Amino acid sequence: MTPLRPLTLTGRLVRLEPLHQDHLDGLVAAARDGQLWDRWYTGVASPEDMTDQIEERLRLQKTGWMLPFTTVRQSDNTVIGATTFCDIEPSVPRVEIGYTWNRESVHGTGTNAESKLLLMTHAFEALGCECVKFQTHWMNQQSRAAIERLGAHLDGVLRCDSIDAAGRLRDTVVYSVVAREWPMVKAGLEHRLRHRH
Repeated sequence: MTPLRPLTLTGRLVRLEPLHQDHLDGLVAAARDGQLWDRWYTGVASPEDMTDQIEERLRLQKTGWMLPFTTVRQSDNTVIGATTFCDIEPSVPRVEIGYTWNRESVHGTGTNAESKLLLMTHAFEALGCECVKFQTHWMNQQSRAAIERLGAHLDGVLRCDSIDAAGRLRDTVVYSVVAREWPMVKAGLEHRLRHRH
């Protein structure tokens, strides 16, 4: 597997830039769009905690466990959210796409689908991954539906898998796309994005 290094991935709707502290104000504004930190089943930082979340993601990048991105809308250079490659396992090779969130006002506009297309294209076609994994909270119906629309396969549910931010036991839903499925998944995403109104 090619080593993961910070890079910019550019599409028609969005640009994924390497996360930087300069993105703080944009990420705070994006989180305020829908008060995303107030949803108990997600891990979006509050405005007061956003600096710490950026620093933690950059620390994890240094360990090789994560490669974090800031999602920027191409049309007006507005920061709309964040996403990452994480749980990077070069021996398989495999990555997870996770820790993703976007401002509420862009939900349903195709920006998330294009972000995933950019990330999966890089994972399968540049890094040579055999598998791209997705995980989400059992209760996060919006995230589960979005992952399923990508064409990811439901692998299963890990019950009492972890503790969430509020200290409750979390059931984790796991999905994946494997390399042999990628051409069909890619075609489906490209079709969706071409036929947006």
